[in-house]
Amino acid sequence: MSWFDEARLDDESALASVDQRLRFLAGSGARVRLDAGESATALAGEAAVGLRAAESRPRAVIAAGPDSRLLRAVLEPACPVPFVAWPHPVLPGWAGALDLVVVLAPEGSDPGTASAVAEAVRRGCQVVVAGPPGSMVVEHAAGRDSAVLPCTTRDQLAAAVVVLDFLHRVGLGPQADPETVAGALDDVARSASPHRDLTVNPAKALAIALADTTPLLWGGSVLAQRAARRVAESMRRTSGRAALAGDVDVLWPVLAAARPRDLFEDPVADGAGPPQPALLLLDDGAEDPVTREQRARLVALADERRLRVEVLGSEATGEVARYASLLLSGTYASEYLALGLVDR
Repeated sequence: MSWFDEARLDDESALASVDQRLRFLAGSGARVRLDAGESATALAGEAAVGLRAAESRPRAVIAAGPDSRLLRAVLEPACPVPFVAWPHPVLPGWAGALDLVVVLAPEGSDPGTASAVAEAVRRGCQVVVAGPPGSMVVEHAAGRDSAVLPCTTRDQLAAAVVVLDFLHRVGLGPQADPETVAGALDDVARSASPHRDLTVNPAKALAIALADTTPLLWGGSVLAQRAARRVAESMRRTSGRAALAGDVDVLWPVLAAARPRDLFEDPVADGAGPPQPALLLLDDGAEDPVTREQRARLVALADERRLRVEVLGSEATGEVARYASLLLSGTYASEYLALGLVDR
């Protein structure tokens, strides 16, 4: 059994135990800037693939590798040619010289991704790889119609921003300015800093609000949904507590089955029962009719059950910057949630 001690969130000795992880989160914006700068320098000298893509659009864009779903979330609604996310080691049979294969390989060591890249080169595809120079995946990308976007930080989000910025520059995707994304990440790092006490720290406040609950995370847009899944994964990994992310069909039965919360219940005198669900809405500003209707349904059911409803929002400019902001804010909250949990 464990309980949540919110005093630990402002305790210097407790914070010191997670100092390295919090420092890593604080450096998110710097990693985006570093990878974007190095990739821009590399492409300035050799941009054969970029020039070809700009002069004549490829027949299709194929995002290969295990991180391809993030690219799909951004590009699918805006890409002017067919877009396919393909997280498998073997490319689709129709992929060939008319197609562009883009690969996120922040670690550069995945054998399946290296296999997909090598196959793309053999078939004569245009290839763009974001990964560490000298890594296995990058070495397999060597070819006449290949371009490497060097990403030395091994940061998944930084590599994604580099690729999205490249695709925007060649007319295949929406704007994803690296400096805008980095600025949004810096804003989160300042507001969620361990040096800001819990009365003015939104990440600490969110951790406290979710401490005695089972968080149910929902995002309205495709990117907000992805951020919700990543934050739920972070909560499970860092705290060992249950957390569920999903759409209305997934979350509705859980909310509907929850017993109404008794506002006068004393958890000490009455005994601690199973934690009640809490609804966490990741709001990236999506206001289409479907999103509004689904959000209203979930909130109405949570209110009916007298369950806690929390909102994690972002005022960043651009959908990729808002996604990055939501993801980092939720990750900070996950770290503070884990920090406050102590064994009885």
